[in-house]
Amino acid sequence: MRTGRGPLFLRRADGWLLPLEVERWCARADPADLAILDRCEGAVLDVGCGPGRLVAELAARGRTVLGIDVSEAAVAHTLELGGQALRRSVFDPLPGEGRWATVLLIDGNVGIGGDPLALLRRAAALLVPGGLLIAETVPVDVDERAEVEVVDLSGARGTGRAFPWARLGTPALLRYAAREDWRAAGQWTAGGRCFVALRSRSARSSADPPKSTAVISSQWARNPSAERPVADR
Repeated sequence: MRTGRGPLFLRRADGWLLPLEVERWCARADPADLAILDRCEGAVLDVGCGPGRLVAELAARGRTVLGIDVSEAAVAHTLELGGQALRRSVFDPLPGEGRWATVLLIDGNVGIGGDPLALLRRAAALLVPGGLLIAETVPVDVDERAEVEVVDLSGARGTGRAFPWARLGTPALLRYAAREDWRAAGQWTAGGRCFVALRSRSARSSADPPKSTAVISSQWARNPSAERPVADR
């Protein structure tokens, strides 16, 4: 992530390797990415933002956008590009909960946590009622969960920290979404990649009305330093 070059992989316990597209993630937003961003509504939360190409592009458009990632290097890179980012898990407390208009789960991030239902519930809690979730899916019909580790080219040297991950094709994601009362709002492919748009439930149990998205940008501190992530809150 720091050098902008791979290769890196996710390795399962059985030795199977999933390539990570480090060079693409560290490049500028490509046409497939731009098609995603054109669909975004209101304030955008990019979950697992990586080195921040989507956050930076939305910020350049004058949009309210925040990236979150558990990688310090990813957050630092996003800040260098002029985007706002926090080093935080999606399951941690986040600014503007219940007031984001769009949540992004791109570059395989629909697999975060290895539990699609839990991730969909969390996304619904982050969004305004009727908010938009845009997720990238695997371009085959797959539904699998595994413990994985990030490893280098040889597959021999890794982080030593296994974590749960999931891989979902579009049919699997739509099945999970239906169980959580999400409404399908679109499917498309671009650049060999597959995407799904979902709408959250239009009503919540909370009696508190959603606040204006205009206040979301004040929920985190601006930090021009590329050496230190924005402080946790």
